[in-house]
Amino acid sequence: MLFTAVRPVSVAMLLAEMPELGRMTATEAAAMSGLAPMAHDSGAMRGKRVISRERRSLRHVLLQAGLAAACHNPVLKVVAKRMKQRGKPHKLGIVAIARRLITVANAILKTALPWRISSAA
Repeated sequence: MLFTAVRPVSVAMLLAEMPELGRMTATEAAAMSGLAPMAHDSGAMRGKRVISRERRSLRHVLLQAGLAAACHNPVLKVVAKRMKQRGKPHKLGIVAIARRLITVANAILKTALPWRISSAA
């Protein structure tokens, strides 16, 4: 198991859907998993960013892992609470946490070091 915030089903999906994980940057990992905001600017629609495209089934699993982490992971729970206090929509917070999970998973596979809970989020 990669770390406690991601359970076996999520780990299996990560390894199956993203075999290149651990050999890319955090931004590339977020984009490949479909968790990076993509611009859809045209005409009157400016500044709107949405997540989409790449690996839909993986994105759905990561969003569920993000939802669980927002409730149970001590570090990511603080992040979710901080975003809520700033007035961000609930789903935006879950997407941000899911993106952090993919970034952490990428870093774990890249460095081969276990994830440690620290006070810095």
